[in-house]
Amino acid sequence: MTETFNALFSPGSVAIIGASDNPNKVGGRPIHYMRKFGYAGEVFPVNPGRTTIQGYRAYPTLGDIGKTPDAVVIAVSGDATMEQVRACADAGVKAAVIMASGFAETGQEGRTRQQEMVDVARAGGMRLVGPNAQGTANFAKGAVLNFSTMFMEVAPADGPIAIISQSGAASVMPYALLRQAGLGVRYLVATGNDADLDACAMTAAVAEDPAIKLILLYLESVSDPAALARAAAIARSRGASIVAIKAGRSQHGARAAASHTGALVGNDAAIDAFFARIGIWRAADIGELVRAVPLYLQGRAPGQGRTVVMSHSGAVGVMAADLAERHDLSLTELESATLESLGAILPDFGTASNPLDMTAALMGKGDMFPRVLDALGGDPQADMVMIGIPVAGPGYDVEALARDAAASSSRFGKPLVVSAPQQAVRDVFVQHGVPTFVTEGDAIAALAQYAAHARLEASAQTPEFSNNPLSLEGSGLQDEARSLALLAQAGVPAVPNRICATADEAVAAFSALGCGSVVVKGCAAEVPHKSEHGLVHLRLADPTAVEQAARDCLHKLRELGVQSPRVVVAAMVAGRHEFALGVSVDPVLGPLVMIGEGGTLLELRKDIVSLLAPFSQADVRAACGRLRIAPLFQGYRDMPALDLDALAAAAVALGDWAVQHRETLKSVDINPLMVQAAGEGVVAVDAVVELAGA
Repeated sequence: MTETFNALFSPGSVAIIGASDNPNKVGGRPIHYMRKFGYAGEVFPVNPGRTTIQGYRAYPTLGDIGKTPDAVVIAVSGDATMEQVRACADAGVKAAVIMASGFAETGQEGRTRQQEMVDVARAGGMRLVGPNAQGTANFAKGAVLNFSTMFMEVAPADGPIAIISQSGAASVMPYALLRQAGLGVRYLVATGNDADLDACAMTAAVAEDPAIKLILLYLESVSDPAALARAAAIARSRGASIVAIKAGRSQHGARAAASHTGALVGNDAAIDAFFARIGIWRAADIGELVRAVPLYLQGRAPGQGRTVVMSHSGAVGVMAADLAERHDLSLTELESATLESLGAILPDFGTASNPLDMTAALMGKGDMFPRVLDALGGDPQADMVMIGIPVAGPGYDVEALARDAAASSSRFGKPLVVSAPQQAVRDVFVQHGVPTFVTEGDAIAALAQYAAHARLEASAQTPEFSNNPLSLEGSGLQDEARSLALLAQAGVPAVPNRICATADEAVAAFSALGCGSVVVKGCAAEVPHKSEHGLVHLRLADPTAVEQAARDCLHKLRELGVQSPRVVVAAMVAGRHEFALGVSVDPVLGPLVMIGEGGTLLELRKDIVSLLAPFSQADVRAACGRLRIAPLFQGYRDMPALDLDALAAAAVALGDWAVQHRETLKSVDINPLMVQAAGEGVVAVDAVVELAGA
């Protein structure tokens, strides 16, 4: 693959099939860009109607060039593309960028043509970017195999950033914002239909470049999770980071009628969990994609993310403190020695705490600012600093402030950012290499992202995708008895139960269980949500009640059209708290396990967390700490602590079992899972398993 990527990013020669003398046409822009941006290799325009194009000799066909170019841009119409792909593959071309549209994005016929094109290329040892691709660019080499108009307006500059996108527009939007901020971009790739060399493969390729500190990624689908995980691991190994937008948040899960788990977490939660596992920060929009870029490029360790806010405006400090809480960014408690030092530096009417108010005395005391920074920099509790400068004009030595801020950040190795609404103020800080933002909201958000992403990267893993799955017999929804049996096999404690076809069998089951009181429930795969139909009878303590409940359930099931109605008689289990535990199997990323508060109000409260299987008990304990009901695990008021260890063990067992059977398992819903007091365990008392192929 290295040879392929070298052909695209560092080609010795490039042919453009469908070349144009007009730089404003698709077939003309790559030629114009390569000439303008310093490409040092050979350029071979191919167009049978011209002898020269943009100052280069033109050739009627690829074969007329007399040598095989490393890379080819195919800028002809969709109908002519196949012929040119075949000619390139036959000639031994290593890589081609297909700009034509009219393939998989148009439907099944287009998908078939697209696959034929890939097959032809692969047969000749050639790899493709596209079709429907805007193209690739390596601005360090001037190798711009790309037709975007953006580079006509916004000139490139080399830098430690790569942008990889499945969309042309989504590749150049962050590029424009970065260039306007004076930041350089080395690689820009828009892959289009991802028929062959997809965005995940391209991310892995640019991650190998030791000069790249940050990769910005736009995806509408994760076509190769293993390649993306590999890219993230390569980047982490070098201290580089990946920030990604995954667009097209799926609503499929919300339409799932049978599985509460699928409806609650949706397919998009699998993306969140996958990105978190491999250490990729998921941005919500283009603004968040680029907001913290200066911090990533500076690369100063954020520690635990404990932040000090300082300003010469009390209002800015208060607003920043509010914003920090909103973004879950911890404002540190300064050490007593630091507070004592600050008290000696600040005026009597200042505030030596966090947020720190320097007051307007900042204007008249030139040495106050660096002394405050020295005091804060030496505090081991202060990991990051945010400075708010709401106004600075005559009387403020902005140059000195910027110089002192930069020196402090460099000396102590701590991230430091500035917010300032005045462009002239920001420009001075930027010139000194200080990450600078218009508002305190942007500054706080950037610090919060940077610190949280560092924690994510520290715990990141590279998942395995190669183990061979096992099969499960059956298809569609399984009834409660089969579902509980499957979960017991998986290692999830299940309530003792019996399956019964008659009321007499139910009475016999009550006697055999010998547990004092039981629950009788209708048991039919086609009626997964029993309480809605009056098919759950609780706390039955004598044979007569059991018999009547069984008769009622069997009668109701017949009314609902169930051909072979049955009931489950199970031990009545009381728990300290009802939880829900479930699985939704993503077809690409695998099983996602949901843990949360259970009961009949599960969908209303939606107090849940999700983990991509497999995972550890430590992962479960950390995730459960994010639940709103997390205090229950430590004990609350007169309630004893809940058995978090048993809940974690059950979740891990369910996740491992789901991974083993991921090709035939569709979903699992356990609600409720009764969680007892610490040391007393958990037990699943109701469950629905859905198998694929329904």
